[in-house]
Amino acid sequence: MFLKFLAAAVCVVTFGGTLFAQDQNSAKPATNGAAAAAAAPIAITPETTPLDLARAAFAAQGGEKFRSVQNMILRGSVQLYPPNSVQSIPGSFSMVTAGPKLRMEIDARPAIVFRQIYDGQNSYSSMPNVEMPPLTKFGLGALSRFDQPGYQISAIADKKKQRGFRLVDPDGYTTDYYLDSKTARVMSFFLYYGGVTLGTENSKFKEVEGVLVPFSFSQKFEMPMGAFFAEFSVKEVKMNQQLPDDAFTIPR
Repeated sequence: MFLKFLAAAVCVVTFGGTLFAQDQNSAKPATNGAAAAAAAPIAITPETTPLDLARAAFAAQGGEKFRSVQNMILRGSVQLYPPNSVQSIPGSFSMVTAGPKLRMEIDARPAIVFRQIYDGQNSYSSMPNVEMPPLTKFGLGALSRFDQPGYQISAIADKKKQRGFRLVDPDGYTTDYYLDSKTARVMSFFLYYGGVTLGTENSKFKEVEGVLVPFSFSQKFEMPMGAFFAEFSVKEVKMNQQLPDDAFTIPR
């Protein structure tokens, strides 16, 4: 039971924390005027509106370069913490995303080896009953679409020195974002899915080909039995690569 929930936690929070490749069939670029407005620097003050906070966060992530990422490969290490434990389970992770497609692998032997694949229509998990939210519905994936029709932006209470706003997609999926008031970088965000709360705290960023990528982040997955924690360290990032034909092939 522990391994099942641990795999679910890692799978879900990792998707929400790092995925922002676009589904080319459902997300169209903003018009030139909207794109220019979204990319323009915005000074964040106590009076900055939620819409302008979203624009500032989008620009800080790389603007249209962030929106137009076709695929991304992430590799690194992860420390997994069961509920009520200070002892971590060390492992490695790799993830490939391309639009709605995803391949995620966690290797934390001997405790867990986990693989999740979504080929755009069908889903596969090496562990039964591990579910994930729809790709691009949360986190940075949703932020890349903030100015698309049907998305709603509203105010939430600020957190310490971080300004906050809420983004709800056309299907009702919700993410709360908190920005550094000086840089507009997304320092944390919270997702609400299936009756649980998933939180991400970013601590280190690097710019890769004009796109801001979290390189060090921790995540919390609240469940009835307690909170799972995971600490991720990204070692390698590649984007817009020529992917092999079998990158998202589901095992038969």
